[in-house]
Amino acid sequence: MAPLLLGMATKAGAQAVNPDPYSTVDPELAAALRKFPAGPEINAQNLAALRAGDRSSSMSNAPGLQPRKATVPGPGGDVPVLIFDPRPGAQNRPATIYIHGGGYVVGRADTNIQLAQDIAQGTNSMVVSVDYTLAPEAHFPKSLEQNYAALAWLHKNAGQFGVDPARLAVMGDSAGGGHAAMLAIAARDRREIPVAFQCLIYPMLDDRTGSTNPVPPYMGHFIWTAVENRFGWTSLLGQPAGSPSVPPGSVPARVTDVSGLPPTFIGVGSIDLFCEEDIEYARRLAHAGVSTELFIVPGAYHGFDIVAREAKLTVEFRNAWQAALRRGLGIG
Repeated sequence: MAPLLLGMATKAGAQAVNPDPYSTVDPELAAALRKFPAGPEINAQNLAALRAGDRSSSMSNAPGLQPRKATVPGPGGDVPVLIFDPRPGAQNRPATIYIHGGGYVVGRADTNIQLAQDIAQGTNSMVVSVDYTLAPEAHFPKSLEQNYAALAWLHKNAGQFGVDPARLAVMGDSAGGGHAAMLAIAARDRREIPVAFQCLIYPMLDDRTGSTNPVPPYMGHFIWTAVENRFGWTSLLGQPAGSPSVPPGSVPARVTDVSGLPPTFIGVGSIDLFCEEDIEYARRLAHAGVSTELFIVPGAYHGFDIVAREAKLTVEFRNAWQAALRRGLGIG
C-alpha cells in the first residue's frame, strides 16, 4: 500500500485498546510519524479523491535513476510498465518484476519510484514496474494476469535486455507484496516461467485479517487499518473479505500447498497490521521446505520505511532486503 502514504493519514484503528498507540512505536519512527500529514481513511466514497491525490503527488521527478515507459501485451490490451535500467547494454544479469502497493485500490507505477530505484541500484540490475488495473474496477484475476503478462514478456525478451531468464525475481510492497506472492504461486502452478526469488515487503496476504481474524490490540493502528483492509480485499475479490471461500490463487494465505515456491524474503514491522499473517506465511513456507528469511522490524508500523526513510531501522531494513535479493538473484 506504500504509494498511499503520500496522501494518507496517520490514524489509530478502531480496535485500539491502548490509550497511547505511540508507546509501542520505535522513538525515531514515532517522531517521523507524528509529522506525517493527515488524510481520510480510504473507502468507496473518497476513493476517487485519493486516486487524484496519487496523480498529483507522483514521484516521477524523484532524483536518481529515471525510468522509461513501455507497454507489454496483456489480457484485454497492453499493460503499461516502467523500466529502470542502471546498466543498459550489460549482459547475463538478473531482473526483477516490481509491483506497487496501494491496498489493491490505489497507487500507480510512478507513485513510489524510490523503491524501484532502490531495487535497481541495490542489485545493479533491471527492474520492470507494472501499472496494473486497480480494484474495484477490476476484480481478481485481472491484475494477476497483467502482472503475469509482464513476467512472461520479460522472460521472452530476456536476451534483448541482456537478462538471464533463469534469474528473475518478483517483488512488491504491501498490496504489491500480495500481488507478488500471487504471481509466484501462478508461475509455480503454470510451469511456464521460472521465478528465482520472491521479496515481499510487509505483504498483504490474508483477506481474513480484520474480518474473521481479529487483530491483536497493539497492531494495525497506523497508516493501514483493519477497516481499510476489509475494503481493499472486498474490492479485489468482488465479495466480502473473510468469506468462507475465495477464488483459487487470489489470497496467498489461503493457498493450501505452498511447496515449490521460490526462496523468499518477508519483511514486516512488529506493529504492522500484517505482522501476524506475514509470520504465518513465512512459517508455512519454511515447513514446506522453501528457503525463507523473515525480518521483523521492532516498533515499526506499516510503511515506516517511506515515512521515515533515513531512520536507523529503515536503513537496516533496506540493507537486509537488498542483501536477500542479491543472494536470491545470484549476485556476488
